Amino acid sequence: MIRTAIFFGSFNPIHIGHLMLANYIIEYKNVDEMWFVLSPQNPLKVQTNLLKDKLRLDMLQYALSEYPEFKVCDIEFSLPKPSYTYNTLQALKERYPKREFILIIGSDNWAIFNQWKNYQEIIDNYQIWIYPRIGYNISEQDLPSSVKLLHSPIFEISSTTIRQAIAKGKNMKAFLPHPVYYFIKKRNLYR
Repeated sequence: MIRTAIFFGSFNPIHIGHLMLANYIIEYKNVDEMWFVLSPQNPLKVQTNLLKDKLRLDMLQYALSEYPEFKVCDIEFSLPKPSYTYNTLQALKERYPKREFILIIGSDNWAIFNQWKNYQEIIDNYQIWIYPRIGYNISEQDLPSSVKLLHSPIFEISSTTIRQAIAKGKNMKAFLPHPVYYFIKKRNLYR
């Protein structure tokens, strides 16, 4: 089985915090690949300032082009909306039976995991690795056996903060992969 970590997000935009977390998981957690699953519509988030799917897909492809273990996955573009993780996991399992999928989520998402569609079935059928977020502490001894806390560094960089800063004319070059920064600048995005 090919161990494949899957990292869902709107990636609006993808930033270095996403890449640093993915790099940590690849290097320290015995997975073969990290798939970035671009979500057209998260049912638990208000879709404000969300760029068109194609623009976010382009940014993701530019950002990941130099990392052979990182892959772009647009499977949710062909699934019904809103995008439920359970449905996506089922579709991935059917299309790629030789892969073991490991769900990567933040501790902020774990705090509301019981609101996710078929959350118990996800817990029962998949490994879930939780990365820490400030303000969302996890009690490891209370986690189900399929769920584990990653003791990764905390990368508190937010796409929302980046978008707001760009809208105010701030230079966010250090927070974004260089190809993404130039893509945003050239197209005058988030202004």
